[in-house]
Amino acid sequence: MYADIILDISHEKLDKTFQYRIPEEIAQKVAIGTMVRVPFGRGNREQAGYVTGLSDTPALPPEKIKPILSVDDGRVGPVSRMIELAAWLKDNYGSTMAQALKTVLPVKAKVTRRVKRTLVLACDRETAQTALDTFHRKHAVARERLLSALLSAGRLDCALAESKLNIQMSTMRDLEQMGLVDIEEQEAYRTGISPYKEAAGGRLSMNADQQRCVSAVLSDFDAGRTGTYLLYGVTGSGKTLCYLEMAGHMARAGRQSIVLIPEISLTFQTVRRFQEYFGERVAILHSRMSQGERYDTYLRAMKGEVDVVVGPRSALFVPLPKVGLIVIDEEQEESYASEVSPRYHARETAQHIADTMHASLVLGSATPSLTSFYRAKTGKYRLLTLPSRATEQTLPSVGVADMREELRKGNRTPLSLELAQKIQDRLERGEQTMLFLNRRGYLGHFACYSCGKPVKCPHCDVAMTLHVQGGHRWLSCHYCGYTSPVPRICPACGSPHVGGMRAGTENIEAQVKRIFPEARVLRMDADTTSGKDGHERILSAFANHEADILVGTQMIVKGHDFPDVTLVGIVNADLSLFAPDYRAPERTFDLLVQAAGRAGRGRRPGEVVIQTYSPDNYTIKAAARQDYEAFYAQEIAYRKLLGYPPVKSMLKILLSSCDNQRLSACAEAVGEAVRCSIAGKPEADCTGPASDVIARIKDSWRQVICVRSPSRSDLILVKDLVDARLCGDPGYDKIFVQYQFDD
Repeated sequence: MYADIILDISHEKLDKTFQYRIPEEIAQKVAIGTMVRVPFGRGNREQAGYVTGLSDTPALPPEKIKPILSVDDGRVGPVSRMIELAAWLKDNYGSTMAQALKTVLPVKAKVTRRVKRTLVLACDRETAQTALDTFHRKHAVARERLLSALLSAGRLDCALAESKLNIQMSTMRDLEQMGLVDIEEQEAYRTGISPYKEAAGGRLSMNADQQRCVSAVLSDFDAGRTGTYLLYGVTGSGKTLCYLEMAGHMARAGRQSIVLIPEISLTFQTVRRFQEYFGERVAILHSRMSQGERYDTYLRAMKGEVDVVVGPRSALFVPLPKVGLIVIDEEQEESYASEVSPRYHARETAQHIADTMHASLVLGSATPSLTSFYRAKTGKYRLLTLPSRATEQTLPSVGVADMREELRKGNRTPLSLELAQKIQDRLERGEQTMLFLNRRGYLGHFACYSCGKPVKCPHCDVAMTLHVQGGHRWLSCHYCGYTSPVPRICPACGSPHVGGMRAGTENIEAQVKRIFPEARVLRMDADTTSGKDGHERILSAFANHEADILVGTQMIVKGHDFPDVTLVGIVNADLSLFAPDYRAPERTFDLLVQAAGRAGRGRRPGEVVIQTYSPDNYTIKAAARQDYEAFYAQEIAYRKLLGYPPVKSMLKILLSSCDNQRLSACAEAVGEAVRCSIAGKPEADCTGPASDVIARIKDSWRQVICVRSPSRSDLILVKDLVDARLCGDPGYDKIFVQYQFDD
């Protein structure tokens, strides 16, 4: 038996493993994730490593393969668990072990350790004063200046002494050797969190509904029972308060918590809430942190110096040693599904971690995913409900503006007459408004009015988007980043009648400023939040009432709490409704209800206006009533009829290549092999191959094959079959494959 072992987990190139022989006497102790000691290099220097794979086949002649020296004493550390998790991701989502390891392990290469040094007196003041007099007589100016400052202050930061007193470190070391001072060293962590000075608070005051939900989770945990709970509460019902109390209970029990949020934009308010409760024992993780900040976060977690980690889906992989609770807030969000290999989903991955660590998993949402609600209805999850808002305020009133009628009335602006009047009323009353449009840019796709064809990216099969800033106009592809000047004629037919189709957030911002010149307007989308602190800067300004109107994409409608927002306008509810995806109605309903939930969260009642060209659609009607259960009943009926998740599990096999002819041949062969493999399973079916929704990205052609089955294990077997087929045929060496599971 042989083991693949990774030796240096701190190195960027995590794909380098070495094979070792497993001696018979320790074979029962070796598993994926096990820490072992092995000989390495020409001198056979003993080094620690981790097992990442097992095999019966030697990669070299057996006599040339070195044996494992010993196995760790049996304790399973955080890194071992991360390697076990990487193996689970590889097997369940289809990727290489290298890709899985890079997902779950911290990259530490070229990260320097930060140390804070402080000078303190190592002698009594009388001895120090005698030394000071001696320095003065001998004209030892630097030593005199340093010791004098230290006698005055008691303690002195070394960096401050260097910068303000112009004292070299060598001088400090001289005084240390004389026994006059001690230099204390302390790890200085880069946290990525702005300092928060208020002291951590105690237990929170909850209403009866919140107490009931929290008690259900914690009483099970205290009794040694863990499970998965769906916390279904209307917007403003106080789900975050429940998370805080649960995490506080875990901290008092010596356990740690992971709280996942879907957007970086939510970090600002969420971290503040947790800092109020836990003080400095909160860590944050997100993609815009520096490498040093991320490394220090991992280090603090492994040392047990944090009680709660807050962040998007990657926070699942912070190596906390004693996880007791995992929370996924806004669990329905599609950002919890990774778009790169391994294409894991945070919900299923969190379930696996919770089962391994004997932790509780809480999924929270005002609009749960159909998958989670279906599992709650069928008894797989425990359903907990918060039916009303935590304060005395009721849910906002919602109206629907039929934009077809607006056109008949001659209104060509993106705002209905009703919405424009309500915005004016808020401006006069000193209240705030949020305008939501799920499309950034100045206009939507740029197209020809004569032939109707959009101007497409030359590298991707998508329409380009018009951007305008400071009088400069350009087209941009939101997939590969390609930009080009705005054409004067249509590239397809030569017509001079070209222009933008549909409005984007930049255009809405410009229109609002034109209609309401006295209003202070902020815009929040991917273009305005590109900097490290872009989200916090805009949200902080709006919270401080530095703007009257906030225009933005979906990042403004998830989880934010602004008491002075009494009006929310949804500019075009149809943008996501008719997307070529079976989940389009579900995603649209979620966006509309979440957007509506931002209104009326303070003392004043809220109003919402949904602008649509499809007012009779069942999704729009249910969202206007904020009736999730009615929408669920309608949508799950369609899913059952068509056999879509969550009724059946689905595997999407995405094949891509720069050679379209070779790709087509490969896709046909793979599709036929898949159909043969499920031929004896009448409830399983396979469709495709067919071009993906976007047939080409970055000059790479894309085809998809979809397989559905009531059993996810059947789909994993299909994945393994495709891997074997592609690896075994040298003709497919330039075909790339990705797997996406939907449950």
